[in-house]
Formats: sequence, structure tokens, C-alpha cells
Amino acid sequence: METNNKTALITGATKGIGYELAKLFAKDNYNIIMVARTPERHGSIEEEFAMLYPRGKFHYIEKDLSRDGAADELYEEVKALGLQIDVLVNNAGIGEAGPFIETDLKKNLEVVHTNVISLVSLTHYYLKEMVARNEGRILQLGSVASFSPNPLLSVYAASKAFVRSFTEAIINEIKDTKVTMTLLAPNATDTGFFINANAEDTVAGQGEKDSPADVAKAGYDALMKGENRLIYGLPAKAMVTMGNVLPDQAQAAMARKQFEEKKD
Repeated sequence: METNNKTALITGATKGIGYELAKLFAKDNYNIIMVARTPERHGSIEEEFAMLYPRGKFHYIEKDLSRDGAADELYEEVKALGLQIDVLVNNAGIGEAGPFIETDLKKNLEVVHTNVISLVSLTHYYLKEMVARNEGRILQLGSVASFSPNPLLSVYAASKAFVRSFTEAIINEIKDTKVTMTLLAPNATDTGFFINANAEDTVAGQGEKDSPADVAKAGYDALMKGENRLIYGLPAKAMVTMGNVLPDQAQAAMARKQFEEKKD
């Protein structure tokens, strides 16, 4: 089967859910633009995709989306490739766990920049093009943490609450077009998130996690069906249901327990 001449742009694409999504798009013969913060896996991933998915074009762009202006730079670099973006996957995301006043302010601002500012910028650029063509898909990576206040993970959860509200608002704005936007809200997933967020020793960090491949497949299927939202997994759905009936402070107390240090 030849390439379908469509291109997917995936941020945070070298690990976890983003990496699994990239493989799914490549398997369906999309051209792939992978965006990652570091060049550490560039060569090995390029070789892997060339061998397993030889019919599509592959591009790797090193870009730290926590930096000011990074999304604008990325947009210009992609434009220079001469490829139309048919699917945008805003997967890149980082977090920082711990009491807010004890966490690093710079890291928290990087969380906001990556999870909110870059996501909004890329959505604006590519949604505008998609609406003009009346065709395209966007997948926004949310989190079950977006549905309640999360002490000890306050900035990350708030950033994902923004993503949820923003995405659901834009879905309404584009409802009369053929462009679709999908919110994927998974539960704890076995990625590097907990290590990078200094949450490895918490209850959630030590608990059971979903497979990135399973989450990615469910999100990919929802995206291709044009579904507006997918809350992945029974625990996540149960948490959202409880969040609809419990007051915020009760939700916060429950969420806090997940990011307290796990005792032996």
C-alpha cells in the first residue's frame, strides 16, 4: 500500500503515548513529523520507522515546547518542509509534583508553557488551516486529573483542566465544519511522567498503570471516528462520575492521597 499522502504532526513523540500514536499513524501510511525535546532517540527512531514503515516520509524536529516562542518556531520549520498537516496530535506534556510552595517555580512555568501555551499556539495555527480546507483532525492529550482539583499536583492538573475546557469549547465552535477535535483523558499510564514529575514514590507513582500502547490505540480509534471525548479506563470513568456529584473539597482530599508518599 502506498502512502496516503497525509501527514501527522505529533509532539512528545519519542516516548509513551506519543510514540505509540506515531507507530499507529505510520502503520496507516501517514507521513510522520515527530517532535521531541531532545535528540537522544533521533537516529534509532528514524532507522526504526524507515525499516518498519518504508512508504511514508519521516521527519524529526528537536523542539523544547516549554520555551517561549518554541511553538512559533515549530510552525515555521514545518512550513518549510512543504507538508500539509492533516492531523495534529498535541501530546507533549510535563508535570511537577509536591506542595506548590516547595516546587520549583521555573519548572511549574515550563509545565504551563508546554501543556497550555504551546498547545494553544499549535492548535490555533493548524486549526485555522484545517477549517479553511474544511478537513482535518486534532487530538488533544488531557488527563483524568483535569476533572478535579489535585493537591500536590496542582499546576499540572490545572493545566489539563484548561486543555479540557479549551478543547470542549473549540469542539462547539467547529461543529458545523468537517474538522474534528478529540480529547483523550487517560488515567495513570506507564510512561516517564512520574519520574520526570518527581512523583515516582507517590501512591499513584507506585500504583497500577495503563499501557501506553492501549491508551494510544483507544485514542487513535476515537480520533478516526471523530469522537469528541474519550475517558480511558474504568477507574478514570469512575473518578469522573464521582467528580460530578462530590464537592470540590471532597474531590481534592481524594486526589491528594494519590500524590502523597507511598508508605511501606
